[in-house]
Amino acid sequence: MELVIDPAFWLSVGQIILIDILLGGDNAIVIALACRGLPEHQRRQGIFWGTMGAIVIRIALIGVALTLLGIPFLKLAGAALLLWIGVKLLTQEDDDHEVDASEKLWGAIKTIVLADLVMSVDNVIGVTAAADTGGGDHKMALVVIGLLVSIPVVVWGSTLVIRLMDKFPWVITLGGMVMGWIAGTMAVTDPGLLDLLPAMLDESGNVLGWMYYAAGGVCALGVVVVAKLLHRQTPP
Repeated sequence: MELVIDPAFWLSVGQIILIDILLGGDNAIVIALACRGLPEHQRRQGIFWGTMGAIVIRIALIGVALTLLGIPFLKLAGAALLLWIGVKLLTQEDDDHEVDASEKLWGAIKTIVLADLVMSVDNVIGVTAAADTGGGDHKMALVVIGLLVSIPVVVWGSTLVIRLMDKFPWVITLGGMVMGWIAGTMAVTDPGLLDLLPAMLDESGNVLGWMYYAAGGVCALGVVVVAKLLHRQTPP
């Protein structure tokens, strides 16, 4: 009962919800890209179960987020995996009728969960910090409440992005570029890489601004270029 009337607890809940909403754009893009090839009646299933899987992954990562961020070259591996997912999503065919519908559904869900696993390593730090400020002995309950409340936002955002992709095909390319951007900026902040190349850091110990944006830009364009090259090589 004390927890329910504690202002600090509800302030932290609000902070976690805000963090999830602000970071939900990335998730919405991944979910939309993964589900756009599904039949209309399966899109809602893919969005819902993909979102639920992503939420479970985030909750599981909360306890080990700080440790994961300190592992050298883990971010580089995650960035490479995210680039591969981005290219894969841009080159998938919408009219592939040879694949069973249920296989396509589960394939979309697995792609969503895998991509969110990679992207969430950084994101959960903000959630962990918010929980520490007002969670007391109920940090995990605080995290779960915040994440569950944010589910409708992610689901609605994913549905909106899919509709945009159906109407404006260039949004698909933009989504792939966003995934490439995330991968590039993730890679350039890897602690193992920064230990090997300390010249990448400024006087404050942060990655040089131009290098951060350059890495994101190069990977964003790289995803699109590789996807187009692979699409040209694919026989009709």
